[in-house]
Amino acid sequence: MSQHRTTKEPAIDAKYLAEIEQTAVELANLAGAEIKTALGSMLSVRYKTGSETEEIWQDPVSETDARIEELIRARLAKSFPEHDIIGEEMDERPARDHDFVWAVDPIDGTTNFVNGFPLFAATIGVVHRGQPVAGAVWCATSHALRSGVYHASLGGALCFNGEAVRPKQNPLVRRRLAGVPGGQSNKGGWEMRTTGSAAIECAFVAGGMLEAAHFERPNIWDVAGGVALVLAAGGRVMVAGGKGWTPLKTFEAPDRGDSAPDLRHWSRSLILGRVDGDTLVSGLGQPLF
Repeated sequence: MSQHRTTKEPAIDAKYLAEIEQTAVELANLAGAEIKTALGSMLSVRYKTGSETEEIWQDPVSETDARIEELIRARLAKSFPEHDIIGEEMDERPARDHDFVWAVDPIDGTTNFVNGFPLFAATIGVVHRGQPVAGAVWCATSHALRSGVYHASLGGALCFNGEAVRPKQNPLVRRRLAGVPGGQSNKGGWEMRTTGSAAIECAFVAGGMLEAAHFERPNIWDVAGGVALVLAAGGRVMVAGGKGWTPLKTFEAPDRGDSAPDLRHWSRSLILGRVDGDTLVSGLGQPLF
């Protein structure tokens, strides 16, 4: 796939954007260090359903999730105190309606994490007026078979731990992989995989291990960082809406009628990949349920 840039740079000073990306990388590494420290310990875990009924034990939250988000928020309060933050675990908004918003998921794939299954990530995304401009995703594993941070900013190259990533596709591999929600059969010429982490799948698409991925109504903190990676790698990101599937240009705060639009409530189906938009839509854009 070509490495040419497919998106326009925003009106942001290049040095400032580089500082944002570097901070995102530092925060992702901080999260990764906390995750590694917690592995193997007896974690305190609760479920967001708030029920003891086994059938609906979903969306676990560990003590590590909350601790990481607290650390990230504290660091951002020093580095970029004027910016807004949307985190999965905490509702606090330090600068609602600011042009810059950090979307943070301290552990994406918590079910995997609490079970010791090594497919989870910490993801940091930054949007400017809704446009994804930087992302850093710490992954428990990678194309290099080690943990580390995939990162990029708009107009720059995709990197892993500071080194440029330039995936090469083997022409002898006739059937590539796509990440999808659980229980889906092969379609569109891809073999389907379900990892349990949207951030991992975004990073793996950017890094070339997956060719495409489909997400059913993720939250902004799940995908903002990963979308920045895919775009930096020259990939395509399509979003579902009233006009069908269209290229994602900005994350738009939804109109909730009785309250002001808020990016925290963004939740739209996405397909993304290292192929053209028509191929994505024909292969993964049809209803999967």
